[in-house]
Amino acid sequence: MSTHADRLAALREELARRRLDGFVVPLTDEHMSEYVGAYAQRLAWLTGFEGSAGTAAVLPADAAIFVDGRYTLQVREQVSADQWSYQSVPQTSVAAWLAEHAPDGARIGYDPWLHTKSWVEQAAKALADRGATLIAVDTNPVDAVWPDRPQPSTARLIVHPDQLAGRNSAEKRAEMGEWLAAKKADAAILSALDSIAWTFNVRGTDVDRTPVALAYAIVNADGTADLFVAPEKVGEDVAQHLGNAVRLHPREAFAGHLAGLSGKRVVADPERAVSAIFATLEGAGATVLALRDPAVLPKAIKNAAEIAGHQAAQARAGAPLARFLHWLSIEAPRGGVDELTAQARLRAFREETGALRDLSFDTISGAGPNGAVVHYRASEETNRPLERDSLYLVDSGGQYQDGTTDITRTVAIGTPSAEMRDRFTRVLKGHVALARAVFPAGTRGSQLDTLARQYLWAAGLDYAHGTGHGVGSFLSVHEGPQRIAPGGSGFAGGDEPLAPGMILSNEPGYYKTGEYGIRIENLVLVEPREVAGAEKPLLGFRTLTFAPIDRALIDTALLSGEERAWIDAYHAEVRALIGPQLDGVAGAWLEAQTAPL
Repeated sequence: MSTHADRLAALREELARRRLDGFVVPLTDEHMSEYVGAYAQRLAWLTGFEGSAGTAAVLPADAAIFVDGRYTLQVREQVSADQWSYQSVPQTSVAAWLAEHAPDGARIGYDPWLHTKSWVEQAAKALADRGATLIAVDTNPVDAVWPDRPQPSTARLIVHPDQLAGRNSAEKRAEMGEWLAAKKADAAILSALDSIAWTFNVRGTDVDRTPVALAYAIVNADGTADLFVAPEKVGEDVAQHLGNAVRLHPREAFAGHLAGLSGKRVVADPERAVSAIFATLEGAGATVLALRDPAVLPKAIKNAAEIAGHQAAQARAGAPLARFLHWLSIEAPRGGVDELTAQARLRAFREETGALRDLSFDTISGAGPNGAVVHYRASEETNRPLERDSLYLVDSGGQYQDGTTDITRTVAIGTPSAEMRDRFTRVLKGHVALARAVFPAGTRGSQLDTLARQYLWAAGLDYAHGTGHGVGSFLSVHEGPQRIAPGGSGFAGGDEPLAPGMILSNEPGYYKTGEYGIRIENLVLVEPREVAGAEKPLLGFRTLTFAPIDRALIDTALLSGEERAWIDAYHAEVRALIGPQLDGVAGAWLEAQTAPL
């Protein structure tokens, strides 16, 4: 089996054969997905990096890997410093690094099906200053040197029932058609897999952890649509569900179909549609309207059926998590539990419900110093025991047909130090501040982010990730367009106004490198708030996730009366919802864990 150094050398040879001086390898697919199928895991194959966001740039004598603050530690553990330099974004960018390191007059290759149009424009501009040029390749050179590259999945599409979706596909497409008509547009390109799944009320198993199918779609102003998907993936049930207003084409016919839209006014999303889509449309003589994919906002604003489904999923998901935390409270102090056995036990508890379709992401099971790696993934090489007098962080979630869950709890194994309790309580205070927030309609996530950080900031502490992300409805666990993150920080979505029906995470944290990590995460629903005498419409958050918060880590002396009241009320809800699903010793344990502070 080839080493990562061999793979890098093979890629450089292939680039030389193609008369290219460099190449950019992003972690995405032709749909700009966050989580990708095995066939698109080019970055992991080339470098060994297993995080969910990153990019590599390869030159004849230099190579760099670019990650954000979540992966600062992980990239150093997984990627060899002998071959690669580590670069932090947004402090630097691929384009800026290439402009500094590429030879004068260099030809730098990129795959136009894996980058946005704006990335191509910025990189071309940065390289032009060096007399270097950006070259779109017809086929990806990584694929040429990856001998056992997996094929894209051939699994069949699955009908997502209208009663869980809350609206049928024809209604959704008709609404998009009206929006297109108002924009004087003929059609909209849907290339984001979750937008396609949501629009047509279908799901799939082509990407681990996200129930989507590999496809492209074009929605027309008359409400009809063209769906481009491998024919073997469409069973009779799906064909019937889609109906005759949806014309089916092979997935590889998509680019040719785009080329036939000459003279049409076509909407393409500059954030979600790749450069090749824009180039093909523009080359065909279509007028391209660079507007947001019309599924994005309605998908984010959950309807009554989706909210009810999510609540049912949360009620079901809370019991296995409580059973796991109870099991952990007995087994971990005895020794013999490590990160891998803990995450396997949690999954087993979830599977006992009979309703789990998949995890919603790879479980983050971090003991001691591994908990300080924000997006850590335990492996045989990194696996640590849960030791006494340490912290254990577990961030996990499930995909259920009626909802997608995501929860983090931090647990003291044995006796926590005073510093651990102080840091945990500051994180908890921030979590409670955000959960209790009341704010005017139109408020953006970036305006609320400070609420979660204030008690850490007061002690000169912080965390290097956003505070909240959107969550889909049996779809992506990281869904846009909304986020709770610092403004102007490189976190997309923080400037999206929050709207009733949006679901987000509330997950402040604190990470002490080499020692421990802390994060407390629940999902919340944006909903209207009634306040007597209010002069403008107000919104707030309803907490949707129910699991006990480790009271051994709470320093009650740091809490205000209102914070204590919120925690007690939250624990009373956990007891009422989850308690009846537990029996015997697990039920008694939950009763004690959720007693008033």
